[in-house]
Amino acid sequence: MTETITRTDVVELRLLIDGQWIEGTGKALESTSPANPGQVVAAGGTATVQDVEAALAAARSAARNWARTPMAERGGYLSRAAAIITANADAWGTELAREEGKTFTEGRGEVLRAAQIFTYYSAESDRLAGEVFSSPRRGEQILVTRKPLGVVGVITPFNFPIAIPAWKIAPALVFGNTVVWKPASTVPLLAMRLAHALVEAGLPAGVLNLVIGSGSLGNIIVNHPDLDGLTFTGSTGVGRMLAATAAGAGVPIQAEMGGKNASVVLDDADLELATEQVLFGAFRSTGQKCTATSRLVLQDSIADAFLERLNERLSVWKTGDPTDSSVHMGPVVSDTAAAEIRAGIAASLAQGAKLGFEGDISGLGDAFVAPTVLELPAGEGNIAWSEEFFGPVLSVRRAATTAEAFALANDSEYGLSCSVFTQDLTKALDAMESIDVGILHVNSESAGADPHVPFGGAKKSGYGPKEQGGAAKEFFTHTTTVYLRGA
Repeated sequence: MTETITRTDVVELRLLIDGQWIEGTGKALESTSPANPGQVVAAGGTATVQDVEAALAAARSAARNWARTPMAERGGYLSRAAAIITANADAWGTELAREEGKTFTEGRGEVLRAAQIFTYYSAESDRLAGEVFSSPRRGEQILVTRKPLGVVGVITPFNFPIAIPAWKIAPALVFGNTVVWKPASTVPLLAMRLAHALVEAGLPAGVLNLVIGSGSLGNIIVNHPDLDGLTFTGSTGVGRMLAATAAGAGVPIQAEMGGKNASVVLDDADLELATEQVLFGAFRSTGQKCTATSRLVLQDSIADAFLERLNERLSVWKTGDPTDSSVHMGPVVSDTAAAEIRAGIAASLAQGAKLGFEGDISGLGDAFVAPTVLELPAGEGNIAWSEEFFGPVLSVRRAATTAEAFALANDSEYGLSCSVFTQDLTKALDAMESIDVGILHVNSESAGADPHVPFGGAKKSGYGPKEQGGAAKEFFTHTTTVYLRGA
């Protein structure tokens, strides 16, 4: 029997190490609601260095047996966990809204997406497992088989506290790896819920270990000699630091980092569709998506008409308590994040931007940021065009031609996602050739990812193999080429 985590007003945080839920003996942590700062969602002790080392030792001890477990059996644990996640979608969606700040509707949808990801990978044993090649020698075949990396570190961000961990942990487990997972310390409750689903599904002890605490725990993981691979989603600065450390140790790393994603609306676009999709891409999840639309390129002839439509939609876009079903947008994750976003807006205005729209957040707390549209002057140098604010801020520039619009879309060191709105197939094909991103949407919002196709960025948005779909196999396994010949 596994220990049940009791759901109370303030949930008691626990670490999961070698199959046991234990109290952390490190610094105390309180997870508070950004919408209601006086409301503590979860509290408990964090992991110490010794806890992380114990988690890695447990993962190493469990690795051999887990790798030898048939993939169909490993998939069965994911399938059972998916059912547990689905059954708790309403309750965990509410907790997600309270802890992270996105609306309940989005929170519940994210919980169900995590279940969908687990279900997808649970069927991995039904897919291609290896390859057979012809040999130039008689009586021999050449097989390419796959083996797990071993012990994998998983470091995840706050903005999708159950979906992003799911799309890392599910393939890691099904391909035979054991896991040590450090979630963002701002969202420990949803991490505990996901780990609990796997424990309740019967996952053997040591296969998944959860350590909760500050970012310094990630440094312990990446520098540990028992680590065989690291998958990370988070800020560009931290991702580059981890990549450098992992490379120095010869440890494979997969890193999904920053984005400054553009939506391009051309003069033949369906403006009603484009307005809706840009609104969703920029302001859902309070703009806290790596794939969120933060830059908007409008062709001159339709720019005024588009912005008029967008402002009309934003005028009824309600910001407030994310557990209120009438609210479209909640707070950002913390007061500190909100202050940094507001400072970025002020700097952009000082550099010549004009305020195109600012929503009403009167009476709301310090973690709330108004949905904001900035119209930027032509030329280079505005902070809102180049830097990722990670909030509900949309920066607009205008282009005379399709070629200029695509050039502006490419005008970033990042290359994660982009959306293009056009009814001209030739222009859509040109966008596919011209715009350098990992994900391109034609006539839909820039945000969004499906579990059966690769996810990840170009340029400085990503490092290492892509995530999700068949691409996950390229990171979580390595190949062995077998020359098979009879006696």
